[in-house]
This record gives sequence, structure tokens and C-alpha cells, in this order.
Amino acid sequence: MSFGSDNQSGASPAVLQALLHEFSQKGASYGTDEATKQAEDKLREVFDCDLVAYFVTSGTAANCLALSALGDPWGAILCHHQAHVLRDESTAPELLTGGMRLMPVAPFATRLDVDTVAAHLRAMPDDRPHNIRPQILSIAQSSENGQVYTPAEVHALCGVAQDAGLRVHMDGARFANAVVHLGCHPADISARAGVDVLCLGATKNGAMAAEAVIFFDKTLARGFPDRMKRSGHLLSKGRFLGAQFNAWLHDDHWLDLARHANARAQVLAMTLAAINGARIAMPPQANEVFAVLPRAVCAQLAAAGIGFAEWYADAILPDKIDLEHEALVRFVTSFASSESEISALAKAGGDTGYFS
Repeated sequence: MSFGSDNQSGASPAVLQALLHEFSQKGASYGTDEATKQAEDKLREVFDCDLVAYFVTSGTAANCLALSALGDPWGAILCHHQAHVLRDESTAPELLTGGMRLMPVAPFATRLDVDTVAAHLRAMPDDRPHNIRPQILSIAQSSENGQVYTPAEVHALCGVAQDAGLRVHMDGARFANAVVHLGCHPADISARAGVDVLCLGATKNGAMAAEAVIFFDKTLARGFPDRMKRSGHLLSKGRFLGAQFNAWLHDDHWLDLARHANARAQVLAMTLAAINGARIAMPPQANEVFAVLPRAVCAQLAAAGIGFAEWYADAILPDKIDLEHEALVRFVTSFASSESEISALAKAGGDTGYFS
């Protein structure tokens, strides 16, 4: 069994059923169909505000196209030093934004914080056109380290960004997991807090392949279909994305799926914490568990068929890990994670002789 990524899970039966129904139908093309319109209406209900939404098949497309709508090619994007758009989306941000530069801040912190962002902005030279200037603050919710920003933290970050004239982008690949952890209204950590564009991910949380780019400031969406078309992300049968979102959002199904994943992560964290020499690197707040494990344990778990990912060592302070003998690893749960899988992990760990 694998805890390598929530991308490795399948799709929710409810989402699959919606797709099967849509397969038997005919509808308008390129996102002008009824299913897509209904999905956009559902998003307005979920976030309790007017908005414009567009649907794509990948988080990379969603993030990079959204960023391209917020800034100029000669501008910069401030983000966390572990941000997915910085570390794991290759040069797609540069390609689709026309050359915007990603600028990491907050080294070794698990989250962006207002003081660090404000200090970074103050320290940047402003001899235009010779110096690059930030135009966007990108926040991940939950973060790449599995941490969740509270409504107050999101509001404060948006405030310092707006005071400096920056737009705010939110990478919400695991947004549902953050909402469940906080028990708040989805708008409290997005529209009401000052986020301009949210990339709401469904793929990691029960959809087959569906992401929504949500503009809370509708003026920023001008020309967005053109951006989708020129980059090859305007699907002719876009109704299959709308159908997924309709089923995913219906009766808070998206939150139920995330709730299951989060709960499994808590159990998984306790299981890993029972390993001799193991340390939970960051308290799990969503569906990712980061732990420092002896390399001998990593090797034996892998040999037992347990899938996980060795993570970037610079995600934590150097004095918190002995890289020769230890590894920072990530385990991810999903809506499909079962008790039996975690029990199998515990058994595999027990067989190594490392469990307490």
C-alpha cells in the first residue's frame, strides 16, 4: 500500500457516477454547457459571494494560469520557500506567466507570516525598471508542509500584500482539508479574507481530474478563457469537469472526503510516533504527515511495500535532523485510506523491531 501521495487514490463513487451519467448525455462544448454553469453556481453558494470560475484538469495549469492573470511578465511572485509552485511545478509558472520570477521567503518556517513578508517587501530595492518588484503573494492552503493558516492569518497576509499593492493567489490543492481542520466557512479563509484568486483542487480529494480557478474579483478574469485556449487547457468536453464538481460539492461531499483523510492522518501520525527514534516533524493539520525516521526504518518499510516519499531536507532546520542516519519523510492519506492500510503499516513497522 502507498502513502506516497493523495494523487494515487482513485475517485469518489459519487463523482464517478456523475461522470457515467454525463457520458450518456450531449451538451454544449468548451465550458458553455449546463453542468459547468451549475458547478459555477454551486461555488457561489459554497463561498456565499459572486464569483467567476473556470475549470481545468491539473493543479499546475490552475496555479500558473491564475498567476498569469494577476501580474505582468516583468513582475515577481512572493511565496513560501517550500511552495509547490516554486519546488514542484518545474518552469510552468515562468512559461505561462511570460517570465514572472518566483521569490521564496520565510526559510525554515512552516508557514508564511506577516512580519517576514512585510520585512521582505521593505528590504526589496525599488529602482525601476532595473529592479524586479513583487506583484503577487502566493499562499498555499494547506501549506506544502501540511500546515493550515487560520482565518486571521490569511486576513493578515492579504492585508500586508494589499497594502503593498500585491494581488493574492491561493493554491488550494488541499483547501478542503484546511476547511475541515479549521471548522470554518470556506469564505473565511478565501473571499472574506482578501484572496483574489483561489485554485480549488478536487483531484487530490475524490475527483478524477478537476480543478477550479475561482476569481473573487471578477475584473481579474478578463481574458482568462483566452489564456486557457492559448495554453491548451480549454477542454472541448468541459462538461466532464463541471459534472465532477457538481457531484463533489453536492451535500458537502467534498468536506466529508477531506474529513476522512484528515482523520486517517491523525491515526497515521500516532502510528509513526510509536517507532523508536521517530519524531513527528510538524503536527499534522490536514492529510499530510511529516516525520523524521531512522534511515534503517525507511529501508525496511520500503522493503515491506509501504510507499512514502523522502522529502526535501531543507523543509526543517538543519539541527533538527541527522541526514546521515535520518530522513525527513512524508506520508499522505486520502479519502480512500483505510484502517487496514494503517494497520498494515503498523505491522510492517513492528516486523522491523523498531516499534515501541
